[in-house]
Amino acid sequence: MLTPFLASVRPGRLVQPPNALRLSLVALLLFAVSPSTQLLAQGSVAPGPMLSPQPKQIQTQGLVPVHTASVVVPGGNSEDLFAAQNLSQTLRRRGILLSPAAGPTDLTITLLRAGASQAQQILADNHLSFDQAMHDEGYILLSHKDSSGGNTVDIIGETSAGVFYGVQTLKQLIDDSNGVPSVWIAKIRDWPSMKYRGEDDDLSRGPFPTMAFMKHQLEVFAAHKVNLYSPYFENTLEYADDPLAAPPGGALTRDQAKELVAFASRLHIMIVPEQEAFGHVHHVLEYEKYADVAETPHGYVLAPGQAESLPLIKSWFTQIAADFPSPFLHIGADETFDLGMGRTKPAVDQRGLGPVYADFLASIHSTLAPLHRRLLFWGDIGDSDPSAIPGIPKDMIAIPWIYWHEDSYDHDILPFKKQGLETWVAPGDANWNVVFPNESTALDNISGFVAAGQRLGSTGVLTTVWDDDGEGLFNEDWFGVLFGAAAGWQPGKSDAAAYQASFGPIFFGDGSGRINQAIAQIIAAENLIDISDRVFWLDPWSPAGVKEGDKLRANIPAARLDAENAINLIETALASQPSLREKNALLAMELGARRIDFIGLKFQLSDEIRNGYAQAYAMQNDPSKKRIVGNIMDDISSNNGKCQDLRDGYSLLKTLYRQTWLSENRPYWLDNVLVRYDLRIQLWQSRGEQIGTAMEEAYRTHQLPTASSLGIPGPISSSTETPK
Repeated sequence: MLTPFLASVRPGRLVQPPNALRLSLVALLLFAVSPSTQLLAQGSVAPGPMLSPQPKQIQTQGLVPVHTASVVVPGGNSEDLFAAQNLSQTLRRRGILLSPAAGPTDLTITLLRAGASQAQQILADNHLSFDQAMHDEGYILLSHKDSSGGNTVDIIGETSAGVFYGVQTLKQLIDDSNGVPSVWIAKIRDWPSMKYRGEDDDLSRGPFPTMAFMKHQLEVFAAHKVNLYSPYFENTLEYADDPLAAPPGGALTRDQAKELVAFASRLHIMIVPEQEAFGHVHHVLEYEKYADVAETPHGYVLAPGQAESLPLIKSWFTQIAADFPSPFLHIGADETFDLGMGRTKPAVDQRGLGPVYADFLASIHSTLAPLHRRLLFWGDIGDSDPSAIPGIPKDMIAIPWIYWHEDSYDHDILPFKKQGLETWVAPGDANWNVVFPNESTALDNISGFVAAGQRLGSTGVLTTVWDDDGEGLFNEDWFGVLFGAAAGWQPGKSDAAAYQASFGPIFFGDGSGRINQAIAQIIAAENLIDISDRVFWLDPWSPAGVKEGDKLRANIPAARLDAENAINLIETALASQPSLREKNALLAMELGARRIDFIGLKFQLSDEIRNGYAQAYAMQNDPSKKRIVGNIMDDISSNNGKCQDLRDGYSLLKTLYRQTWLSENRPYWLDNVLVRYDLRIQLWQSRGEQIGTAMEEAYRTHQLPTASSLGIPGPISSSTETPK
């Protein structure tokens, strides 16, 4: 076991001067450490390594420069060789030259299985061992000097997954922020807190990623020790025996599914697709072929008791089981709002909603039993109708979901736990129906819900991303999604502040702090004004828009400054740091900041038009104010008028949005979003032309039309003072 003084300490240790690195490993580990600073040989202060997830037991002893390295796999295991290849790619990208194993190197990295004699000797020499919690995915990472004076890192795991996760941690121990690649000397003993650490990605309500982007997602997930990916399907998975509902160009084919499974398996990720099998199947039920299985005509819910309902489900999941060889099938079964409103109304009226719901889950369970998989289902029924739970088969796994703050999440988990069902927890990224994910909500929800799940024995976490609005961009979701990955690996309630500090360096390779500060500025803006899609698309001259403007007005200047500071920080980082990683995600973050800024600008310009037109209208009959009236009207609509500013704003954002969408998604569905930009562009172009026509007419008649006749609301104040 790791010596007690190493247990559960954070990185942030005293960095040894160069000569101390020549000490034995034991001497290094016995060196006094400080929990808050690392003192360089020159006396300056540097932070410790940024790691996410944070290892359970870690001690770091400083940085050593590495120009050349070799990666050795003595056992020759194919999976460990893949881990070595994965590591080598990162070393090359970080500017480290890969040398032959036999040649001299600055760093030799050895990947070992715990049962190998070499590993056994290393563990014995360092009084270390693997306990039961570490068996499946745990690892030990040890740094020390070798006999030739070079540095050696041994990564030891009992399984290929353990070795792979040790490699992922070592990749984060590489520091090239000063232009010279270096590696942290470290001793780590680590293992996951939850068995299943998953990401759920909505692929049915708009954006559908390219294969290249899906593979990139899997690579990033694996680097953060995610071991389960669950793409969400309503009608966007192609079925050979039932191809009708899958949209051409916007669905996953069987060949693509098999390709992804093979790609993910090398990364120690199982793919568990969710095919909705009860609610959320509107895009299936809109076809006449399925009229007899719909609870309500062209509705959202498959009707229990209909002759073809269970055969349809069996057909779907038989193919899923063949193409996705995981131990699980995810049947969805959430938000069955139509249940009892159509074909099942007599049964629900007689027996209650919960029993009818539970009976259908039991029927699905029996129908799919020959596939020999455990069934996952969303656990919102535990809150809406707990009477259903006793009727749910006990080997099913409930996944309660909550996407907001709760003082206690126990009541979402305990109804299932008390009935003997295994549970996973599903927090949310808070990305839906907003122009950028609400990061404060996501951090709070994820940390609290996952901590409750761990305390109550939940075996998994499934962090969710939803695209209800049809316009979500996954490249905006990494911040919340990867916090979910960290929370599932780390014990208890994860520290959001520590994670925020690590995100920019780990994900983007930004050592300047600019990107972390940009995220902080976006969060500040989100906390000041409503950043919902509704407000972004809202017409500020509509009655709802006028009311919204009244609510937002006081905080708009500060929110805009926060968003604009974020844009400046991102642009500066991009211009000054060509080695930044994940640039498409950084551009997506900038797009989010620009959309937030535009929300504020839209209401400000609306106010200025309203007040300006009222002033011009009041002064129009005063000959001495003719020039002022003309200037005001030109300011409202001309080549650089405010109507044109609003048109231009939507037009620019449309261009940036399209570019960002296509950097990750297929063209499918994109026009459904761009048309909203087109309508706003046309709206403000039309209004500008209408006001311009009114101005031309006023030159002839010497009379402006009333504001209301042009659709312009009244001024926000009674002031009609002459501009100075």
